[in-house]
Amino acid sequence: MRAIEAEAVVRYTDEAGLADALSGADAFFVYDFLSTAVPGAWHAADKLRWLHIASAGVDPVLFTGLQESDVVLTNSRGVFDGAIAEYVLGVVLTFAKDFVRSWDLQRQRQWKHRESERISGRRVLVVGTGPIGRSIARMLRAAGMSVAGVGRRSREDDPDFGDVYASSDLARHLPEADYVVAVAPLTEQTKGMFDAEAFAAMKPGARFVNVGRGELVVTSDLVGALRDGPLGGAALDVFDTEPLPSESPLWTMENVLISPHMSGDFVGWRSTLVEVFADNFRRWRAGEPLRNVVDKQLGYVPSETLRQG
Repeated sequence: MRAIEAEAVVRYTDEAGLADALSGADAFFVYDFLSTAVPGAWHAADKLRWLHIASAGVDPVLFTGLQESDVVLTNSRGVFDGAIAEYVLGVVLTFAKDFVRSWDLQRQRQWKHRESERISGRRVLVVGTGPIGRSIARMLRAAGMSVAGVGRRSREDDPDFGDVYASSDLARHLPEADYVVAVAPLTEQTKGMFDAEAFAAMKPGARFVNVGRGELVVTSDLVGALRDGPLGGAALDVFDTEPLPSESPLWTMENVLISPHMSGDFVGWRSTLVEVFADNFRRWRAGEPLRNVVDKQLGYVPSETLRQG
């Protein structure tokens, strides 16, 4: 932030002091992207022209006051794409090669031969066709998997997914997938999209991976699908309540892999997030087009904007 401090008055604040810090501010960098304090302090944003959030998801700041204002909203898309794709490939291999069981047997000093699954040729449905979804698709294709996507509109011959199905047709294509990866943005349309009906449509033994938002999933329905079928396993990095409560049955399910919202957090990610903001700040001061401008009604950066950037 030193370069920015040389050109502007920078106020650092916590949630308690946010309203006072917002008063008179022209730009707002939401570094704590999990904070829910912005709506409550919005009344003090009397001069604000631009808000940048240090995450790809914008749901913590996508409230009516911001949506109806003239404030430009940008996010940090692009920072986490590769890391999250590596995470998804890692959990796919963990399931297929039974690494968790191998580790358990190693600690017990047991030599127990098993056969493992191939991932080559297995079908993956990536729900969410933004940059993170595309990075996941490219990595899984490189590993020999067959990948298709689910987005707002259907299309063929996509460079990363091949076939993209409309989200309205999700239930029709869920039975085809060995792995379903959720990476869609959280909007009113996607909230709770993975419910009992969606899980019931999946292939017996299919694995579910959520690296999007916890609220995409109805957790009680997921628990039921893992306990009673048809799901064969789940890798979960995000949850509707974080930290995941200690009493959650997900903690003790043998077919569940849990990580604490860290699939995109590589060594150095915090500095990279500041660098993205600093680059946009330079553009903002120079009157140049900003990168990653979010459509405040859609809740994400439109693909057309991404291609232009």
